Amino acid sequence: MSASTAPSHGPAAVVSSVHAWWQALPLAAVFAVFFLVPLGLVLMVSFWDFNEYELLPGFTWRNYFSIFEGCGRLTDNGDLCVSLSTYLSTLKFTLITWGVTLVLGFAIAYFLAFHVRSPGMQTLLFVLCTIPFWTSNVIRMISWVPLLGRNGLVNQTLMGMGLTDTPVEWLLFSQFSVVLAFVHLYTMFMIVPIFNSMMRIDRSLLEAANDAGATGWQTLWNVIVPLSKTGILIGSIFVITIVMGDFVTVGVMGGQQIASVGKLIQVQTSYLQFPLAAANAVMLLAVVLMIIWGLTRIVDIRKEL
Repeated sequence: MSASTAPSHGPAAVVSSVHAWWQALPLAAVFAVFFLVPLGLVLMVSFWDFNEYELLPGFTWRNYFSIFEGCGRLTDNGDLCVSLSTYLSTLKFTLITWGVTLVLGFAIAYFLAFHVRSPGMQTLLFVLCTIPFWTSNVIRMISWVPLLGRNGLVNQTLMGMGLTDTPVEWLLFSQFSVVLAFVHLYTMFMIVPIFNSMMRIDRSLLEAANDAGATGWQTLWNVIVPLSKTGILIGSIFVITIVMGDFVTVGVMGGQQIASVGKLIQVQTSYLQFPLAAANAVMLLAVVLMIIWGLTRIVDIRKEL
C-alpha cells in the first residue's frame, strides 16, 4: 500500500476526531436535557406510589399492574378490560387516520411533483396546503362545529335537498368527527416527506419506463412508490406518533365521550395520579416504539436517506 493511500492514524486524525465530538456536543446536550432527562423522570415516577394527598417516592410495580388489572378475563358484558379497550381504540383511530392521510398525502404530493411543472406554481400550491397551519389546532377543530352540528350547514343542506328528514347525529361528537379532525390536522405531515422524496426521483427513470411500454399505473407502482418509500415511512412515523398521543382532538371532537390513551393520561394527571399517568405514558411509548421498529424493518431508512 502506498503512502498516499495508507490510513491516517496520526495526530491530525485524532484532532479531527476531537473536533467532530465537540461539534456534536451542543446537539447532544440539547437532546439529553430536553428528551433523555424528562423521559428518565417519567420512567422514575412511574415506579413511585401515591395516595390521595402525595407522591411516595420508592419502587413498586403497582402502577403497571393496575393498568392491566382484570384484563385476563372478559367483563360481565363480554367486553375487554378498560385499558385494553382504550389502547385498541387508540390503535383503531391511528390506523384509520394513517390510511386516509397516506392516500391523500401521496395523491397530493404526486400531483405537485409530477403534474405541476412550474416551480413557482409548486411553491404557491404548497403554501396553500400550509394555510391551515397558520391558526391554532383548537380553532381548526372548532371550525367544524358550525358545519357538522345538528343545525350546521351540512345537516341543513341534506334536509334542504330532501335526503334526510332529521339531522344526522353521527357527523359531530363521534368517531367520524374525530377521524375527520385528525385527517384535517395531520395530512400535511404526510405530504411534505413524500413530496420531498418524489422531487428527488430522477425523471429519466420515468421516461425509461414509458419507453419500455409501462402503463401509468405500472410506472406508479414499480418506480414511483418504491422510490418514495422513505418519505412514506417518515410521514407514517409523524402521523402515527402524533395521533397515538393526541388527547385534545379526541376530547373536543369526540364530545368527551371517546376514550384514548392520551385522554386517559390527561384525566389521571388532572386527578394528581402522576405515577399511574407516567406508567401509562411509558406503556404508550413502548407501543409507539414497537410500531416504529416494525416500520423500519420494512424500510431501512438509514440506507435510503
